[in-house]
Amino acid sequence: MDYYEIKKDLRSEIIGSMPPEKQYTDDEIMQLIESRIQSKSQETYMSIVTRLTLKQELFNAIRRLDLLQELLDDKEITEIMVNGGGAIFYEKGGQLYPWNKKFESTEKLEDVIQQIVSRSNRQVNEASPIVDARLEDGSRVNVVLKPVAIDGPILTIRKFSAEAISMDRLVRWGALSREVARFLEKLVIAGYNIFISGSTGSGKTTMLNALAGFIPSDQRVITIEDSAELQIHGIDNLVRLEVRNANADGENEVSIRDLIRSSLRMRPDRIIVGEIRGPEAIDMLSAMNTGHDGSLSTGHSNSVEDMISRLETMVLMGTDIPLEAIRQHIASSLDIVIHLGRLRDKSRKVLEVCEIEGYEDGEIIFNPLYRFVEEPVVKEGATYGSVAAKGKEPWKVDTSKVMGRLKSTGNHLKNVQKLMAAGLPVE
Repeated sequence: MDYYEIKKDLRSEIIGSMPPEKQYTDDEIMQLIESRIQSKSQETYMSIVTRLTLKQELFNAIRRLDLLQELLDDKEITEIMVNGGGAIFYEKGGQLYPWNKKFESTEKLEDVIQQIVSRSNRQVNEASPIVDARLEDGSRVNVVLKPVAIDGPILTIRKFSAEAISMDRLVRWGALSREVARFLEKLVIAGYNIFISGSTGSGKTTMLNALAGFIPSDQRVITIEDSAELQIHGIDNLVRLEVRNANADGENEVSIRDLIRSSLRMRPDRIIVGEIRGPEAIDMLSAMNTGHDGSLSTGHSNSVEDMISRLETMVLMGTDIPLEAIRQHIASSLDIVIHLGRLRDKSRKVLEVCEIEGYEDGEIIFNPLYRFVEEPVVKEGATYGSVAAKGKEPWKVDTSKVMGRLKSTGNHLKNVQKLMAAGLPVE
């Protein structure tokens, strides 16, 4: 009998010996596993290493997330992708790698999926084959089942750090400069409405968490998310709200729009919406424009200008008003847009900090304050910028690395009223 057959038999025996009405602790389950392995080793020889491996894998299969637990426990892994019970991939250090393990069967993968989804009070099945959920540590989970997923269940897990990433850590990692971090800190304290844009995986939620760390501790903050991911610390008066999907009959849904409207009656100082994807854009902008200064949100886009264009489209999805009125509304609601990007070397950086200056002649006026400027990296000697500018041959420039920094555009912040009202220096 090979290893996988032994593991399968032991798992069936252990689960079969556990009365469903009894609540087992982790220690009790571990004792059951050890007892069964001891009995099995008398029938089939197993080395000490095999026993220890079997013990841990059985515990993960019964109590945790089976073989995925090994990837979840690795702090350097940031994303896990399971393709139909076959190939498993993970992201580490910005690079994708295949894993040499796979689920015993599609049914076992489906069991793990149902275990994850049920913990988030969600449900997924053939009638409703797509769901977003989260793990207990806040990691984001997306599931797609048959018949939408042709080759079997697709499970994607975006892991999050056990502790919130601060702005200091982002500065140390080179995502932005110390100067820009201090500038953003002043804007958050003063109550500027800030929108974070960027592509998938560019670090929008991380930046949102870091900015939220600057919110004064005596304020009342309400967070609204599809799946609760934000890790905000230091705010005692914190209210966390999460969307509820419709049930099997298509009823009892609680949308982001519902939560934003309800939050306005909760006496918030600031409202944080995890991500704007649709018609809720009009509700968020209205909240920003009706006395809830210092609100924060994120959205997908390729540039600051694209983000504003997408907001216009999303507002039109939720209401039928002239485009000119929408643009005026956006210009009066948003103060700052921070655009992030994931560069070719997989690093995540702030690419632009732009002020929304106002509205004039049918157009929103942009006032770029900082922009990321890349400097070529020369292969022999790693001399930057100036060498390449002095005639270095293109084939000697190392394009696999991205070096550069956020540079001031020379423009000054035009809307300084909030800084002055907060008693902060205007530079």
